[in-house]
Amino acid sequence: MPNPKRRHSQQRGAKRRTHYKAVANTISTDAVTGEAHVRHRAHWSEGKLFYKGKLVIDNTPKEDTGTAE
Repeated sequence: MPNPKRRHSQQRGAKRRTHYKAVANTISTDAVTGEAHVRHRAHWSEGKLFYKGKLVIDNTPKEDTGTAE
């Protein structure tokens, strides 16, 4: 059975093992909108982009105020 000539560092083994933990996405519920979303990711809700419970972008259509002459 082949054996390594030199010892591998702990960092090499740790780099190889990091990919096992990223198999499943964790689902969270937003406190503001109440929608389920993937954690640590921004999500759209009714034309608005939320991240960490805060409004980031508002793309809802603006209502006309009717001040045209």
